[in-house]
Amino acid sequence: MKTKLSIVFLLITIYLNAQIPANYYNTAVGKYGAALKTQLCTIVAAHTERTYANLWTDFQTTDKRADGYVWDMYSNCSFTFVTQQDAGSGGTSECQYYNREHAMPNSWFNKEYPMYSDLFHMYPTDKYVNNQRANYPFGETSTPSKTFINGSKLGASTFFGYSGTVYEPVDEYKGDFARTYFYMVTAYDDKVATWVSDQLAGNKYPALSDWSVILLLKWNNQDPVSAKETTRNNAVYGIQGNRNPFIDHPELADYIWGSHKTDAWSL
Repeated sequence: MKTKLSIVFLLITIYLNAQIPANYYNTAVGKYGAALKTQLCTIVAAHTERTYANLWTDFQTTDKRADGYVWDMYSNCSFTFVTQQDAGSGGTSECQYYNREHAMPNSWFNKEYPMYSDLFHMYPTDKYVNNQRANYPFGETSTPSKTFINGSKLGASTFFGYSGTVYEPVDEYKGDFARTYFYMVTAYDDKVATWVSDQLAGNKYPALSDWSVILLLKWNNQDPVSAKETTRNNAVYGIQGNRNPFIDHPELADYIWGSHKTDAWSL
């Protein structure tokens, strides 16, 4: 007889996989490392491209909290859709307006489409925090120059391998952002080598810089996929027609960049 704990894990697995189309990832089975990353690109790269203006409406489907307010991962503010949408002014302190954040800064890829409006890395966020984050990499800092209301921080990196300025999100969303970055460098496998950032390697594989690989794998493991991520993945799929493989199968990151990168992945 199954224990209560094993039943819980079974139900979680069923829930997380409930909306994945049948055979969606079958062609990636048996691959690993760079080949797995490239094959996942062939699965998820094609999608319905959004305009930048579309995102305001899309967020009402992809990023709505249970209480109806905007789900912002940069703040604890309770933004009202539309009425507190950034109109071009203000944003001098937290909780005034929300705007459209490129979790992977658009300057890294020269503001080119379709990356510029890909919902998988576009989030509604507090305008002030977003502006303060600027185009700094994600990272960890124990010596922040700024600490925001929800506990996210900006400061010099204290993560081994990098000393530049970084933005550190709260622990609750570190896995979300790690899987966002895994998606971006995978979905744009054919473009990522030209992108420029200290977080990137300037190549197709591994695409992410050495310190960034270690950091994001850590976040992926420490902050497992949440119901929020799964719900959002399904919502974006309904709009764009593609999925984030690293939400559906978070272990994929380890088969591309981690300890299993020479082992064949299987469903």
